[in-house]
Amino acid sequence: MDKIAVLIPCYNEEKTIGKVIADVKKTLPEAVIYVYNNNSKDRTEEIARAAGAVVRQEYKQGKGNVIRRMFREVDALCYLMIDGDDTYPLECAGEMVKLVLEHNSDMVVGDRLSSTYFTENKRPFHNFGNSLMRFGINGLFHSDIKDIMTGYRAFSYEFVKTFPVFSQGFEIETEMTIHAVNYNMQVDNVVVEYRDRPEGSVSKLNTYSDGVKVIRKMLQLYKNYKPMKFFGLLSFVLMALAVGFFVPIGIDYLHTGLVPRFPTLIVCGFIAVAGIQAFFAGMILEVMAAKDRKDFEYRFMRIHDAKKAKESKIREKV
Repeated sequence: MDKIAVLIPCYNEEKTIGKVIADVKKTLPEAVIYVYNNNSKDRTEEIARAAGAVVRQEYKQGKGNVIRRMFREVDALCYLMIDGDDTYPLECAGEMVKLVLEHNSDMVVGDRLSSTYFTENKRPFHNFGNSLMRFGINGLFHSDIKDIMTGYRAFSYEFVKTFPVFSQGFEIETEMTIHAVNYNMQVDNVVVEYRDRPEGSVSKLNTYSDGVKVIRKMLQLYKNYKPMKFFGLLSFVLMALAVGFFVPIGIDYLHTGLVPRFPTLIVCGFIAVAGIQAFFAGMILEVMAAKDRKDFEYRFMRIHDAKKAKESKIREKV
């Protein structure tokens, strides 16, 4: 088990990966650097290997797939994840690692949005999307995460080994954030500087298609983790629609004793039944979600004990 593992997912980053590795070595000389090459078509793998990193492969395309492989294969007391595009200076890396190793943080978020992101980033819809996701997740999950989409994070061993990766692409950061918040893990924010990609380095994030995936992932996880609120809101909307359509029919009936719009009345009945079903579905799923959180605590404790055992073996060898 490593004390500090630096994880760098890479896809066609030959222009910057050498500098990123050199910066990591300078800032965290005791860290083991892992570069996971995701089918790069340039010299990324060759440069990373020559710079002294441990280079491994992930053949399924997508950042989520790369992170799943990283978390599965690497054991460390602290993980620092950083992109290979040289957009994150390493000056804050020591503080992020210290929060994990000495202050029990499960996830440390490198907060770009509180520093230079909006002036350095040249894609305005990225700025809007980051702000939208921060507002949405903090509102839905009652959290205080400063930067949802950052790729600059530090993790504890317990977080990494209890985090089930389902995302395949860039929505992975959203999944990480909501996982930590839902299971009441300790999350800290560290303000980091951000600089735009150097000339010739191209972002792989598609503003629109990846943005839709991220929003869909947020709503999907809200449904899974907060089912009573999700289905309760759906039930309220359905019942409001049913009542709204029924009121004029009821008024006509009171005045005339007749129901002139029978099809509308039938539709109102079906909508009301759907609203009731949504409410009880939310109740049932809420019980299941509570049991899942309870089971997670047991899994978390087992992983923590496993980490302590590995630490003891390392100390014995030393």
